[in-house]
Formats: sequence, C-alpha cells, structure tokens
Amino acid sequence: MSGVLHTAGDIVGDRYEVTTYIGQGGMQEVYRVHDRLLERDAVLKSPKNPSAKKRFNRSATLSARVNHDNVAKTLDYVEDGDRFYLIEELIEGCDLGYFLKNYVSILDPFAAGRVMHHLAKGLAASHRVNVVHRDLKPTNVMVVGGQNFTGFKITDFGIAKMAQEEIGEAVAGDEEGLTSSQTALGALPYMAPETIDDMQNAGKPADVWAIGALTFEVLTGNRPFGFGYRAVPLIQAAKVPPLPSPLTSNTQFAPFARAVFDLITACMQKNPAARPTADQLVTTCEGLYYSTVPREFGTIRRFDNSNWGFAGAPSGAVFCHVKSVFAASSLAVGERIWMTTYPGSPSRRAFPIVKAV
Repeated sequence: MSGVLHTAGDIVGDRYEVTTYIGQGGMQEVYRVHDRLLERDAVLKSPKNPSAKKRFNRSATLSARVNHDNVAKTLDYVEDGDRFYLIEELIEGCDLGYFLKNYVSILDPFAAGRVMHHLAKGLAASHRVNVVHRDLKPTNVMVVGGQNFTGFKITDFGIAKMAQEEIGEAVAGDEEGLTSSQTALGALPYMAPETIDDMQNAGKPADVWAIGALTFEVLTGNRPFGFGYRAVPLIQAAKVPPLPSPLTSNTQFAPFARAVFDLITACMQKNPAARPTADQLVTTCEGLYYSTVPREFGTIRRFDNSNWGFAGAPSGAVFCHVKSVFAASSLAVGERIWMTTYPGSPSRRAFPIVKAV
C-alpha cells in the first residue's frame, strides 16, 4: 500500500472515514469509507492527477444526473485541501472483470443476455439525461452479490470526462502513446470505430457498441477484435467474428446464443446510425426471457455414467447432465461448476451448467 493517498482512519471532508483501501485503476484510487453523518458505508474515489479538478468536478456533476438501479449512484462530491473526491454508492460484490477471471471464464447465453439487458437499461437511463459513459468495460460493471450474481450496476460515470480526454489523446497518438495509457488500453477492446477516428465526437451510439463488444466477450470468453494496438484496424473494419461452433452445437443453448449474437451484431454496426439506441436495445432484450433464478457453485462428486452424475452444492445434491453444460461436452469428478438449480426428484436438477475457473 505504499504510495497510496489515504490509510485507514483518515477523515475526508470532516465526514468520511477511510476504512479500507480497495484498489486503483488507470485514473483513480478507490477506498471504502464510512459516512459518519448518515451512518452508512460508501465508496470514495479520487483521481491520481491532482490537476484534473475541473474535469473531475464536471464528471461528478454529470454522473449525479443518473438515477437508475443499474447505475452506481453518485452520492456526494467533496473538496478537501488540494484534493477532490467523488462519493459513490457501495456495491457489495465484485466487478465483472474479476468475476470472469476468478469464477467463470464465460457466461452461458441466458446469463449473457441478462447482463446485456441490464447494461442497456443503465445506459438508456444515462442517455436520457444526455450522459455518455465512453469507457464501458467489464471492470466498470459491478456484479451485485459477487458469486451470487444477483444484479449489475455500471460504475465510473464519475470519471467519464477525464477518461474521454486521456483516451482521446492516446488514440490520436502513435502506438507507443496508446500502449502507455492504461485507461486507453483497457478501453480499446470496447471502442467503437468512430471513437478511434474522432473521440471528441463519439456519442451515445459508442456506448451501445461497447455493450455489444462486452457481451461478445462474456459469451465467448474472447474480446471480439483482440486487444492492443493491433486491434485498431479490425475494430475499424467492424466485421464481428462468428460464434465459435461449441457455443451453438448444443440445441439447448443454440437458439438463445444466436438471439444474443444477433443483438451483439446489431450493436456493433460500423455506422453509428444503424445501431439501436439504448432504449431500443432494452425493448428488444425484453423478449429474451432469461431466468433470474439465483445461481450457485458446486463440485462434481459422482459421475458414474458418461452422460450424468451429481454435484455437491449449498442446496444439496444436484443432478447434472452433460447436455446441460454450456460450451463443453463432458464433466468429471472434482470439477467446479456454476449452475441454476431447479426442483426435482429425488435430487434437484441443474440447468444451465458452466464450468468454473
């Protein structure tokens, strides 16, 4: 923790007591704090660059306009000495990037469709008040409840203006300029073609593109055009790769996977005017009919047959069949799985099943 701005016990703005250092991104440090006035916990964010006061203040003002269940709420803005801070709603869980790295590397199409729908609702609410995110990526999406996968909230609207300017400067430069900016490198896989061409004039359709690129990643486990400087010409060509065959070979998943993929390709049209608006995407996603039954993790304990077996899980023994596994055709004793369970006799039954990391 050397070099961080605050340690536990520090008081910011005579009100917020730092309790935990959460981490940092390319542009800001993040802390868990206790609001001593309202007796609640919150998140405190401060830019690494203390000269960015004007941009940070404007970003905070913009983000405070957005009030929606799929957006982390901006609660306060504080100036304390020569530092300035954004106070944001505390979300108990983890970001989507962490979820994909530590729990499951891909989501089944039902979960991917649910994520897309909720992100569309959050962005639609922001677009209605003329707030554009410009840096939507897995690390800026919080999974409420972490492993319980109970909801999703978009974060970091509060640094939108700062991110826009840093990304714009990096993209306008050469390869070295781009790769030296952590913010730009993280955003690049989700950038729309017009963002690369003219960041200053990229608007709401660029956020819709980002939803498509992010959903492609959670569904397939891969970014649509890779990452790094070499992704730039592929993004500008805007030819979305097809779904890998393992994702469509199982008839229990193929129709829904194709339906989600159709939405992805609609979001990732090269012409911004050809993409749906966030509101239109919300309406289309309402026809996906995904399940909201809670997910749980389990471990395969028995697999006496090549097609079926049982997992141990918090809800008890769960019957598992290989036909219920997304993007895989086998299960083995000791494997960790992520699943939705439903009543069955004599054991509960799992569908869908995704192999865990």
